[in-house]
Amino acid sequence: MPHSSLRHALASAAPLLAALVALATAGCAAGPRALAPDAAREAQIRDLVAHMTLAQKIGQMTQPDIRAVTPDDVRRFYIGSVLNGGGAWPGNDKHASAADWTALADAFWDASMHTDMAVKVPVIWGTDAVHGHNNVYGMTLFPHNIGLGAANDPALVERIGEAVARQVRSTGIDWTFAPTVAVPRDDRWGRTYEGFSEDPAIVAAYAGRYIAGLQGRFDPAGRPTVVATAKHFIGDGGTDRGVDQGENKASLDDLLHIHGAGYVSALDAGVQTVMASFNSWTFTGHDDRGRALAFVNAKNTGNPYLLTDLLKMRWGFDGFVVTDWDAIGQVSYRDADGKTRSCTTWSCPAAINAGVDMVMVPFAWKEFIAHTMASVQAGEIPRARIDDAVTRILRVKMRAGLFPRRRRRERVDPAVAARGRA
Repeated sequence: MPHSSLRHALASAAPLLAALVALATAGCAAGPRALAPDAAREAQIRDLVAHMTLAQKIGQMTQPDIRAVTPDDVRRFYIGSVLNGGGAWPGNDKHASAADWTALADAFWDASMHTDMAVKVPVIWGTDAVHGHNNVYGMTLFPHNIGLGAANDPALVERIGEAVARQVRSTGIDWTFAPTVAVPRDDRWGRTYEGFSEDPAIVAAYAGRYIAGLQGRFDPAGRPTVVATAKHFIGDGGTDRGVDQGENKASLDDLLHIHGAGYVSALDAGVQTVMASFNSWTFTGHDDRGRALAFVNAKNTGNPYLLTDLLKMRWGFDGFVVTDWDAIGQVSYRDADGKTRSCTTWSCPAAINAGVDMVMVPFAWKEFIAHTMASVQAGEIPRARIDDAVTRILRVKMRAGLFPRRRRRERVDPAVAARGRA
């Protein structure tokens, strides 16, 4: 339960919380859609998806770590995204310069432009620039979210988002796995510092502003921007006894109105990717439409109610859902005979069917592609679900301006790149 001082703060924030509740229970998109659909673009995406092979589609849904994939792999397997996890740098050099990062980004991008696809689909690189471009030597670091929340200055957070976007773009990278919009409820949670506040009103006030700073509106003539990620969906800060990746036992109301507060403002700001959380949710009851819900320690990465019914259908999210690091390996599901089965880090039809669009599979990515191909061919994953996932990925790439055929080094801010080590 919140401290007495927090109870007072929550009471004083009642109008904002009431607005959040109304948005979360409206049965439609969470507020105005900041990035409206474009009819011509949607037609282009449909045509592109219709002419892609199954291998090309699954390649777009696959995200390996740069330590386990080469540019030629990107070309051969139509890889849609790469990431650098912690401790992954160009050439395994912790002190790699901004130019080194850009050169590797160019190599991956060039490879994606030399596939045998009729229309080349550029690869997108994701990184954990969670408080500055903290993986790159010489870049500026900012306080963790807990410190920014204490400042009670949403405008400052937006300016920080703009600065981070410039730094990330200066190294040829187009996507950051930030911000974390968790609402920590138990200080025993070891990642409490990643949340802006235990007050959902503060998290809501910050999330959209941070995303606006990172993403802007992807104006080609405007300042450098990157794709943002709202994470980790949903309830990672409210696990029982603060156990990381543990079990959230919140009621549906608390899940939506406390842990969902940051996502409402993130969606309102037009966030383009959402990362599914490692945590699980336990709940038995009915939603506000009278539908029976029963989840017992069900991992969010494989939960269709959360990822599809709530996030995509009810809240109108039209970007794509990405998993966390090897998270599909924690998902369990019931097979056609009612038996409980466990996924592996390289095979999980249940997660894709639940609404995951891109799978972060750092090392076993070749096995993932092979198993997912087989699952589609066996009818375990509907082809329509694959098409929907790829449609969402292409939509985000087009909105972010990745499709103009320009190498990364032609799109960076030289003034920012020069700050990196030469």
